Amino acid sequence: MTSRPEGDLSIDQVRAHRKTMIDVGRRLPGSPLAETAAQLRGAELGEPLTRAPIIVDTDLGGDADDALALVAAARHQPDLALVLTADETGPEQGYGQRARFARHLLDTVGRRDVAVAAGATVGRTDYFCVADLIPATVPAMHGGRDAVLAAVAEVAGQSEGLIRWVGMAPLSNLAEVCDHLPEIAARLQVTQMGGAIDYRRPDRAEHNIRLDVDAARRVLTAVGDGRLTKPRFIISDVTFTDQIAVHAAHPLHQRLAAASEPWARLLADHLDRWYAEHHASTLQHDALTLSAALGLPFVRAATTRIAMDEIGRWTRDEDGTALRLSRSADYPAFMIWLADALEPAAEAAAAPATAASSSSARRPA
Repeated sequence: MTSRPEGDLSIDQVRAHRKTMIDVGRRLPGSPLAETAAQLRGAELGEPLTRAPIIVDTDLGGDADDALALVAAARHQPDLALVLTADETGPEQGYGQRARFARHLLDTVGRRDVAVAAGATVGRTDYFCVADLIPATVPAMHGGRDAVLAAVAEVAGQSEGLIRWVGMAPLSNLAEVCDHLPEIAARLQVTQMGGAIDYRRPDRAEHNIRLDVDAARRVLTAVGDGRLTKPRFIISDVTFTDQIAVHAAHPLHQRLAAASEPWARLLADHLDRWYAEHHASTLQHDALTLSAALGLPFVRAATTRIAMDEIGRWTRDEDGTALRLSRSADYPAFMIWLADALEPAAEAAAAPATAASSSSARRPA
């Protein structure tokens, strides 16, 4: 497979940049972005040449940012093909409850065409708050390493070229793909939420790394030996900010709560449970990661070499593994995009013809 030089964009990514910058520019009259948007409106682009399937790897059902990101993808990305779950619920709650919630949420959005597989579990999770939102009619999901690998292989077998991997969870499933499906790992374009250089808790690693340090180490090894092309990490240093917080009084939550669409009400109920059981708001770590995976122009990144210690903490190291790490983000423009993506009254453009019809957050990331 021939890969594009770093920073070179596909026609789909250029088109996504253009549309997003035009849409956001219209919302910010008089700004430099508005002037750029006016120029872009006069530029024409050809039709897409290729499609790249999207795999979302998520610990859905805890912090509600995963659900907001997944619905944004499901409503507007026809190429969303597979949802995997990690940090799955264990015997105490019943294995695979995150995957069952993913199935219910996707069905509610009208994306029954998107496959779901339950992934790795450590037996118990402290962050799961939507059990009562999953109807009893939602069946158990197939799960475990073999199910994950089979689901990824099926996506890979239905396409050629790049596969976009959007990581919103510990790296457990990605490590399994790197170790057991290296020919598919070589096709992945990975954008992963996680990691930190200057983490706010110096005594511990960032949440997604900390929950499965061994998996993170295996992924870094795969990058080092060439099985996995240099991934992009949207690190906690950039995502942990109240500029992307959604709380009960936030306009986004208020619109979802007042909407008649079942998916919007389901998101609002999920948000309410997160606030009641865990934190007063949710930071949009994962939706920001999704935006980067889609090639949208909100996150700026640069190659950085890192080393990881025995408990998963990252430091810059000239002899370490080369990753693309987020450096900064345009938070206001991103939040406008997210609000538009989750606007209940807006017509979704994603489902293919085959689809059925505050405050501050203190999330672990």
